[in-house]
Amino acid sequence: MSQTARARVVYELVVGLACCFALLSCARRTDADTLVMIIESSPTNLDPRVGLDAQSERIDALLFDNLLSRDEHLSVQPRLAERWEIPDPKTYIFHLHAGVRFSDGRPLTARDVKWSFDSLLQGKVRSTKAATYRFVDTIETPDDQTVVFHLKEPWAALLWNVAGGGGMGVVPYGSGEELNRNPVGSGPFRFVRAEPDRDVVIERNDNYWGDRAKIRRVEFMIVPDTTTRALELRKGSADLEINALFPDLVLPLSRDRRLEVLRGPGTVLAYLAFNLRDPILQDVRVRRAIAYAIDRQPLLHNLLHDSARPAASILPPESWAYNDHVPEYHYDPEKARELLNQAGYRAQNGVRFHLTMKTSTEESSRSIAAVFQQQLRDVDIALDIRSYEYATFFSDVSHGEFQLYSLRWVGGNEDPDIFEYAFHSARIIPRGANRQYYNNPQVDGLIDKARIETDQNARKQDYRRLQEILAEDLPYIELWYFDNVLVHSKRVVNLRLNPSGNYDFLKTAELDNSH
Repeated sequence: MSQTARARVVYELVVGLACCFALLSCARRTDADTLVMIIESSPTNLDPRVGLDAQSERIDALLFDNLLSRDEHLSVQPRLAERWEIPDPKTYIFHLHAGVRFSDGRPLTARDVKWSFDSLLQGKVRSTKAATYRFVDTIETPDDQTVVFHLKEPWAALLWNVAGGGGMGVVPYGSGEELNRNPVGSGPFRFVRAEPDRDVVIERNDNYWGDRAKIRRVEFMIVPDTTTRALELRKGSADLEINALFPDLVLPLSRDRRLEVLRGPGTVLAYLAFNLRDPILQDVRVRRAIAYAIDRQPLLHNLLHDSARPAASILPPESWAYNDHVPEYHYDPEKARELLNQAGYRAQNGVRFHLTMKTSTEESSRSIAAVFQQQLRDVDIALDIRSYEYATFFSDVSHGEFQLYSLRWVGGNEDPDIFEYAFHSARIIPRGANRQYYNNPQVDGLIDKARIETDQNARKQDYRRLQEILAEDLPYIELWYFDNVLVHSKRVVNLRLNPSGNYDFLKTAELDNSH
């Protein structure tokens, strides 16, 4: 079935089922003060020291403030800390805003900041996030508005890791594991309730120290099935979703006069990775040939419905450290054949060699792999596809049991600290995410140098060179960055997307019930 025909079938299904629902219930929610947002799954833990999944981190960012925030260029900006100083590479001094209170009225002071990190590092709260702050030695609080971090060794990424998004929100002094059940933060919203697999409800924090939210109440409705998510939007029982629908479903929803679709560039990266210990793939000419043999455009247009943009780096273009002058591999099957011949792989009976690509059983992953299979066949590479349930697939990838695989970076690639985690030889699995067994001493040296460099311009030059080397060595083929696609009812106005695709738009959104 063609993509156009499939979209039409989906559209008719959505319309038909929506009409059935309309006969059984009111077509539109009547609570004028509540925004209902659809999410795919329950947050696993709303303690910001513990929750690592996307829903936990994104809802936590509404309930808890971090020391710093991140702007549209993914650079750090003031938040709870109005300013900071770095007197030497192992000392960071943060000066807090005065008059900040938690949602229950308690004042937020330096003691709370110290507890938030000490409770994690000292094991009072069990969390894998403790490893993130392994370079923190001690934290001092000279007064109620000053926090001093002493590091074991220089670590320029500290600022990023105390900023909003993947960073850690500040919790009240003395908070233990019970915080998950009743989160108390200093953010623009306060926690009301959470029922697993059903909903999470938050309300505006009227005592917020910064700009107050315009919406009084937000209900996160948990809907695991993507078609059901589309139906909830069509029948008016939900107001909004972001990045939770297949492109086939967005198209018919965009034709609904009660709904609007908002798009913006995103940072989630799809990539294809190689096992560099494989006898065939250890030859960089083979890896480059595969890169030249892949044509992204039909995939972007036909499968992703133009909801992604081509990628050339693990960092998104919005990053302050992004290099837009790295070598690129535009579709060139003749060049691919030339490189394969140079590597000594000439076709015999129409096949140069066989490779196996592992994927999850998720439909879009298998569809993309099937296109790769066809494109590589055009240069006489036989690609076999093996699909597994996600847990099995990811376990194989994490143990290096693959030749090729494709995955996504979600959030982790927004800071150049990702180079250490994904490409440093010291982080080859199981010590990190260097699943490719990539080892380049020049890359290791640049990563180590940039990690201790506090001058951002100097770090930027190191990261520019890193991206050039990685584009030449090609342990990854960066495929594309997914767009942020937000579908909402027209009663929701003043929505502002940011590249990270988080829920910050709820801080400025308003409800106009005249629609």
